[in-house]
Amino acid sequence: MKITLKDGSIREYEQPMAIIDIVKDISEGLANVATLAEVDGVTMDLRKVIDQDCSLHVLTAKDEKGLAALRHSCSHVLAQAVKRLYPEAKLAIGPATENGFYYDFDKEPAFKDEDLPAIEKEMKKIIKERHNIKYFELPRAEAIALMEQKNEPYKVELINDLPEDAVISFYEQGEFVDLCAGPHVMNIKAIKAFKLISTAGAYWRGSEKNKMLSRIYATAFETKEELQAYLTQLEEAKKRDHNKLGRELGYFMTSEVVGQGLPLLMPKGAKLFQILQRYTEDLEMRSGYEFTKTPYMAKSDLYKISGHWSHYKDGMFVLGEEGKDDEVLALRPMTCPFQYLIYKATQHSYRDLPVRLSETSTLFRNESSGEMHGLIRVRQFTLADAHIICTPEQLEQEFKSTVNLLHTIMTDLGIADKIWYRFSKWDPNNKEKYIDEPEAWENTQNLMRDILNHIGLKFTEADDEAAFYGPKLDLQFKNVHGKQDTLLTIQIDFALARRFDMTYVDADNTKKHPYIVHRSSIGCYERTMAMLIEEYAGALPLWLSPVQALILPISDKYIDYANELKRRMEWQGLRVQVDTRSESIGYKIRAARGERVPYMLIVGEEEEKADAVAVRSREKGEEGVVSVDELIKRLVEEDRSKYIYHKHMSQE
Repeated sequence: MKITLKDGSIREYEQPMAIIDIVKDISEGLANVATLAEVDGVTMDLRKVIDQDCSLHVLTAKDEKGLAALRHSCSHVLAQAVKRLYPEAKLAIGPATENGFYYDFDKEPAFKDEDLPAIEKEMKKIIKERHNIKYFELPRAEAIALMEQKNEPYKVELINDLPEDAVISFYEQGEFVDLCAGPHVMNIKAIKAFKLISTAGAYWRGSEKNKMLSRIYATAFETKEELQAYLTQLEEAKKRDHNKLGRELGYFMTSEVVGQGLPLLMPKGAKLFQILQRYTEDLEMRSGYEFTKTPYMAKSDLYKISGHWSHYKDGMFVLGEEGKDDEVLALRPMTCPFQYLIYKATQHSYRDLPVRLSETSTLFRNESSGEMHGLIRVRQFTLADAHIICTPEQLEQEFKSTVNLLHTIMTDLGIADKIWYRFSKWDPNNKEKYIDEPEAWENTQNLMRDILNHIGLKFTEADDEAAFYGPKLDLQFKNVHGKQDTLLTIQIDFALARRFDMTYVDADNTKKHPYIVHRSSIGCYERTMAMLIEEYAGALPLWLSPVQALILPISDKYIDYANELKRRMEWQGLRVQVDTRSESIGYKIRAARGERVPYMLIVGEEEEKADAVAVRSREKGEEGVVSVDELIKRLVEEDRSKYIYHKHMSQE
């Protein structure tokens, strides 16, 4: 058989060989660092046997997939250490993730962060034992018997859920055996740099109907230097975490008597919300949108027409019980069906289209307690929502215009270069999640792909990430913890116009169903606020800052001048406060730095005589004395142009 390597060279062998033996034949050094391989583009465990001509690309921990194999192997070392220290713990799952890995255990009491050093110590001891990791397969009955013998009920459940023709495989290292599809490194000695990060609760299989398990988060890298760099980044992320920083800076708070996932926006948070909302609504108005205002709740009848009742009911807050109450209401999780009724109130001609209906809409989703976090995932949130009803001929242009609108917003927020695009498709095997119309799905997905290619947009594709009624383009963003979040979406809906019998009269005088483009322009306001706080470490650009300038009088004698200056600046639309406390100017400056205010304006006798201020700015530091008129002109222009500072400085 002929094996074509990445450099184009060919190796020939007379009999089938394990990939690791081929790698050793190429280079012993490469075999020592190899973690897995790609055979004809398909990732394979190094233990797999090749018996025919193919291409072979050897991966190491320097490759993304190769690093994932190393991390997955480290998750097994974690599980082995836990079983040694806590034999009563039951194993669940332990996959590699984008930034590391985790393992879920059924253990009472649940793990705490204080338990991690002892587990980490045991892991290091296991790695020194230098076990080879062995692969074997078992028939279903024997596999179940093995896991029952080891008292691992979660593994038994996983085996029972596998298809009848599935290969049931295990990996063994020393006394530890785990049900696993792999791949894994050849020997645990390859694990040289790892760290257990934190503990958390996680429902078995992600469903709150199941038992809460104990999860240990961790990471691993090829070298200690890479691990240390990541841990340093993690510490910086903790400082920027909006859930901590947003509370410290007074943007929001939570209260147990209000409830989980229901944050209270404080004055600074409410002001940032207002700034974003006014900006978005003004931009949408200039882009041809008409505004609507619809109810926060509706009868179940409406959600049954839209499909939310059958596809989304578990995520809704339902008021009343079917068969028991005369009228069952539910808080709205989306505005789509409400705006469709507004469209239907008038018979439209093709000349009237496109119709662009937008709304700043408060929505409600019954998130599980384990999913909620700060402002990012909440039970009540506000969406910059809109629906474009258009003809087939208008669809591509409307989609393109929407992409341009969203790009403008991301540019003004200063994050356009950190956004990437994901084309999210359906999963035909997930019948419960999606409208079951395979032909319509394929047609619409092909249509969206063509539009994206015509626009020239670079995007990745993801299965099982679509809306239940159609594919979508997601604008993705990584938060400070490296977790990928969806900020904004554009969706093409092929189903709901028919469900609501939405029509327009075409040029041939026949009624036709329009296309619908769903989109959020600035996304969920709460999530966008969280992203901005983290991205700028609380030091927002001037145009977004709740307080744009803080006036600091040197003593009480200059408070009147400070208040007059405040009045003049506010008259020009600037947001200004005066620090009237009887504290030293040094104390006031330190406090202003902690507040991340873009401008500190110090006033005393000389400044009052000259109708001026001593300026300290976030970007330039001490700037000296500047006339009031010159300063106001500068700040107004900076606000108008939505200037983004070259440095994201926390001023700490």
